[in-house]
Amino acid sequence: MTEPNTSCAAFQRVAAIDPDAVAVRSIGGEQSLTWREYADQVRAVAAGLSALGVGRGDTVALMMSNRVEFYPLEVGAQHTGATSFSVYNTLAPDQLQYVFTNAGNRVAICEEQYVERVRGCGAPIETIVCVDGAPAGTLGVAELMASAADDFDFEATWRAVRPDDIVTLCYTSGTTGNPKGVEITHESLLFEARAFASVLPVEFGDRQTSYLPTAHMADRFTALYLQEVFGTQITAVPDRAQLPAALLDVRPTIWGAVPRVWEKFKAAIEFSVANESDPTTKAALQWALATARRKAEARLRDEPLDPALAEEWARADAAVLSRLRAKLGLDQVKWAMSGAAPVPPETLGFFFGLGIPISEVWGMSELTCVASVSPPEQARLGTVGKLLPGLEVAVAEDGEFLVRGPLVMRGYRKEPDKTADALDAEGWLHTGDIITVEDGYLKVVDRKKELIINSAGKNMSPANIENAIKAAAPLVGSLAVIGDRRPFTTALVVLDAESAAPYAAQHGLPDSSAAALAADPGVIAAIARGVAAGNATLSRVEQVKRFTILPVFWEPGGDEITLTMKLRRKPIAEKYAAEIETLYADLPDGSVHEPIEALDTAVG
Repeated sequence: MTEPNTSCAAFQRVAAIDPDAVAVRSIGGEQSLTWREYADQVRAVAAGLSALGVGRGDTVALMMSNRVEFYPLEVGAQHTGATSFSVYNTLAPDQLQYVFTNAGNRVAICEEQYVERVRGCGAPIETIVCVDGAPAGTLGVAELMASAADDFDFEATWRAVRPDDIVTLCYTSGTTGNPKGVEITHESLLFEARAFASVLPVEFGDRQTSYLPTAHMADRFTALYLQEVFGTQITAVPDRAQLPAALLDVRPTIWGAVPRVWEKFKAAIEFSVANESDPTTKAALQWALATARRKAEARLRDEPLDPALAEEWARADAAVLSRLRAKLGLDQVKWAMSGAAPVPPETLGFFFGLGIPISEVWGMSELTCVASVSPPEQARLGTVGKLLPGLEVAVAEDGEFLVRGPLVMRGYRKEPDKTADALDAEGWLHTGDIITVEDGYLKVVDRKKELIINSAGKNMSPANIENAIKAAAPLVGSLAVIGDRRPFTTALVVLDAESAAPYAAQHGLPDSSAAALAADPGVIAAIARGVAAGNATLSRVEQVKRFTILPVFWEPGGDEITLTMKLRRKPIAEKYAAEIETLYADLPDGSVHEPIEALDTAVG
């Protein structure tokens, strides 16, 4: 049987496997679509969009939360031959105007709460389709579906889609300047899905959640596109606060998360154990986690597991660890992964010891998402696995990692100069990452442009330092390491907004604002302990000598971090120039802390 060569053909094949199986659902299953219903709605959406004049080569934008309706709307647009893409719901009108103008879409499909923002952004949008209503001047989904022409030929329309057509645009998070629209073809997408599944198998009926923004390539690939190619069942999670409940409801068989989610799960487990009131239960939890930690330490050292430790871990697993996995909802996971940003090896080790081996992946939108990964049983903690089959690698003279192969993007939308900067004449994508390779395993050092060189000429990776400290300090939400052309390394610390209220309640603090917590001696001591513990894993020159806790929370999409949680280092340096200079003053004021001294003060 010929393999499908477009996402449309792939969808049509999997939709016919078991038409009565549930394809998309809400948490709890109150709302769901079988594959038959899903396919019928895809046909109706394609027909309605075609009646609006949408066809092959056009673009359609979607702006909504993670919801069941997203899937037939997105896939229906694909079946017209259009390029369908999502935008972040937090984009301001001027940002929407830039993206929509660059994409060239005349149609936007959105929730009612975003209608006025889309309408007023200034882009040449002709039709707004509203998912959850029909305000004046918009088209409801039912109305869209009912507007199909009698002579619309669905089969001929989707079969006319070609492998080299652009299936989606993924707008980079824009750490500097406007975001770039990465053009990804059907051909690249299908290569990606099959290469990925050859390492981390995906089967019809595998259960997965969609909780990251649908504009994030990680969600598009692991939820939408893997579903189209392999027939996974997706549960839409509209609010990330619902994720713990969703995992218990879904019991996913395949699952991935960004590092911050894994770190929060780790902190929650440790918090629960530390605050267990029953002495017998607490002792059992501490023993099991200590056994898990010893297993993780052996794996981190790449040593074989001692038979006695293996036997003890099996007892701990049967008595305690299996129950902890069940409490997370991750007891049926075949494989788990972490991506989108570096994750501390200690975090990976914690979950390995818990019985949830995580494969760390590396990739970028310009490579259709994932470019390297290894199966959990072959993963080396601290690496991002091996390059997917079918890709070539090279290293430039300055150490930049280059990749060539079918995953590489077509280019940046309407940006020929930037495309030429990223893609050379021989087809090599210049990734901007510094990556080392040992025995075929890739280890990400940092972004080339983000490496810092201190005043003594020592090259350092700020991400490596930041990860070491964040792994030891659960209260930290973001951390920006400073040290370029400086005599020593310092850090701007921002507390985790979601942990603020629980921490304040637990410690009897009346005020959980960022300003109040940043000045609290207990918080300062906790951060100092984390910095000191993180420093213990770093070389002397990398260690953070001073830090300050900023009296603010950083919001995704704000001045300091992108919507994909990447630091905007240059704006941070400019915005907090005064605080940075204070860190390097001869007599730091009371807002500056030194890990060991602050730790000693807290203990004393």
